[in-house]
Amino acid sequence: MYEYLVTNQLNIMLILCGACGIMVFLLLITRFLSKKRKWALILMELVAMFLLWFDRLAYIYSGDVSRKGYFMVRISNFMVFFLTSAVVLVFNVIVSNYTLNEGGAKSLPRRLETVGVISVVGMILAVVSALTGLYYHFDANNVYHRGSGFLIAYIVPIVCPLLQYTVIRQYRRSFSKLIYISMLLYIFVPIFCGVLQIFAYGISIVNMSIVAVSISLYIFTYLDINNTVEHAHEIEIRNMQGEQRRMKRIYDQTAKAFVSAVEKRDDFAKGNAVRIAEYARKLAALADKDEDFCDQVYYAALLHDVGLIGIPDSVIKNEADPSKWDREVMRTKPVIGKEILANISEYPYLSVGAASSHERYNGTGYPEGLKGDAIPEIARIIGVADAYVTMTTKKRYRDARPSFVAREAFVSGSGAEFDPLYAGLMVRIIDDETQSQIHDDISLVEKELVCRDYRTTVSLGIPVATSIENISFNCEISPDPQVQYSAPSIILFDSFDRRIHDNPKAIKSYHYLEYGEVWFDNHSITTAARKIEENTIEGDVNLAMMKSVSGKYEISAVKYEDHLKLLMTCPIYKKEVIIALQDGSTSVYIGITGENCSIKDINIEQTDEVIGPGYIPRISEEISYINHMESDIKNVQVNQTCSAFTDSVEIDGKLELVFHTMSLPVATFVWHCPYALLFSSDNGRLKGKNYRAYALIKLNGEVENKYDFAVNSFTMKRKDSFPGWDTWKEKNREGMECRISFERKGSRIITTAENLGVYLECTTTINDPVEKVYVALTGDRCALTDIRIR
Repeated sequence: MYEYLVTNQLNIMLILCGACGIMVFLLLITRFLSKKRKWALILMELVAMFLLWFDRLAYIYSGDVSRKGYFMVRISNFMVFFLTSAVVLVFNVIVSNYTLNEGGAKSLPRRLETVGVISVVGMILAVVSALTGLYYHFDANNVYHRGSGFLIAYIVPIVCPLLQYTVIRQYRRSFSKLIYISMLLYIFVPIFCGVLQIFAYGISIVNMSIVAVSISLYIFTYLDINNTVEHAHEIEIRNMQGEQRRMKRIYDQTAKAFVSAVEKRDDFAKGNAVRIAEYARKLAALADKDEDFCDQVYYAALLHDVGLIGIPDSVIKNEADPSKWDREVMRTKPVIGKEILANISEYPYLSVGAASSHERYNGTGYPEGLKGDAIPEIARIIGVADAYVTMTTKKRYRDARPSFVAREAFVSGSGAEFDPLYAGLMVRIIDDETQSQIHDDISLVEKELVCRDYRTTVSLGIPVATSIENISFNCEISPDPQVQYSAPSIILFDSFDRRIHDNPKAIKSYHYLEYGEVWFDNHSITTAARKIEENTIEGDVNLAMMKSVSGKYEISAVKYEDHLKLLMTCPIYKKEVIIALQDGSTSVYIGITGENCSIKDINIEQTDEVIGPGYIPRISEEISYINHMESDIKNVQVNQTCSAFTDSVEIDGKLELVFHTMSLPVATFVWHCPYALLFSSDNGRLKGKNYRAYALIKLNGEVENKYDFAVNSFTMKRKDSFPGWDTWKEKNREGMECRISFERKGSRIITTAENLGVYLECTTTINDPVEKVYVALTGDRCALTDIRIR
């Protein structure tokens, strides 16, 4: 390496000089540096270039005894020693500039002032040396030789950079990483080379290193400029984005304020617009729409009902069922909304949402009777979201409907009232929300009740299941002698909303069914229960009937299939109550109530004690809907969702299951029908070792796609022979023959079925192929009999 440098150092010097010249030109056209820093760097590159240029000339003319050689050798060596100190001085200017600006120093550090003085002294000594031979002298052949004071020349390029380094080190956190690295290189590379220079005579590695780090200083400065510009650009972009977000917030707040003002006309509409907008955005996102489209859907949904501002109060605040005239007036709402929002020409989708969100997929909507894809997509999405919020919101003339009633509307209305894509996505949203919510959450039950007239105050229903539940409360009997009767009691019922109902419309809407009422003496009333039996365990029943006593009351409740058992305890009496329900498919809730009493400290404890057959003595015959002929597989009665399954059958090639189905009397929804479960396990049994479920296919045209072990591609069509969902449900109640076909092709299972015009086809692709795949029939509130394998 040393020999290479000695041989080629003149060429290397020339290249480095040229590079410095290019750096000077680039700095002259640079516009992103301050004027002072820019000229300091230019001066640095010029000094470095001339330093190496004169050093090169010194080598060229060394030993040249001509008159020209005589002067060139002396001038060149003088300039080398003079410019070496000048380089340190110029670098000191650059460090000072960074310290005062980026470093934030109020005044120039004394160390840098000292370096400046030493550098000037170094340049003066270079002049002195040229006259006295302090650093060097020449022989008769005009050849350079080191002088007795040669090492003094290295004080400036070694000591001064070390002083500069202490300053750079002190302010390093104020400098960018690139500038800090470039300064370290500028200081330590020449020092290292200077040490080598003492022992390597005949090669200018110090001067070449100074030029090299001068070039690197420009390069690192340029890179730092790029970083600074990029950072500034990022800040500008963030500021712009922040401004956009601010404008969007203002737009959002303005829109919500406007909607809030409109909704004040109807107390029951408060907050509906925001809910509709949020569901509309969810639907668009689930359909893989981009963020801009989702935003458009959101704001179009938020403002779609602004036409309400033009509807008379007599229509809006009518507490009776809407009349024909009321409905005709309400049909003008989309037209009014369109006219209002059409003035916002920058966002035409707003008026589109208002104008067409009440259109229906089958053409039965208003105001124009648009059909199918002729309805703008944004309006089809809003229509689904609006329908869900409307159904699940209380109105003046009706209570809010449970989410599963809305689910029924979307399942049955898919492809009719609603776009099938977005109706299906709404069903997914409802299912997800239902899973995240606990319908039978006991924490919602009131802790205190003040009961006056009987049944005017009743607690939220407390669910009764197959594990024992303990309920307790303190009851304070009325001390008023004028009160003829004062006592607590319970109501046994089933209802979608866990509330008791007396209104015929509410009874129908919430499918309310009351089994009976039971008091803490030997009194009870049987309503829809088949039978109620009471047996005294402790105390005097006659005394209990004569008076009620303040104190602690307790109920222990448990249900098994179609029977319910209660242990009811009051301060003076304890009894056992057995209730025979209509069948095992119904739910049971206990509503705490009373007459002229105060009930406090209601506490509910759900135990882990699960009962089995025989725990509740049977007082009525079991009601079975499967006492029919059995064929290849045993009959099964499914009282709740997937509460029972048939024996499994392996799908090997082609398979067809033919069976008779009948919905149970309590069946209400279209999904109360047979299902087919595809799965695998080592022993072919449900929940067996290595059990994996792949698909749950419902004959009403749904498939549960929540399984991780397979991908399901599903198609459902309602053919011309489809009689409508009401007739479809009625036929299921009467009982009908069903067929489901399965075909296995490697890792794919193709399931097809057509029943009463509902055609479905599901291709289940199993992620990790298994040797055997099985199918078992199940369902919800249905009886499956005469099951044949073909």
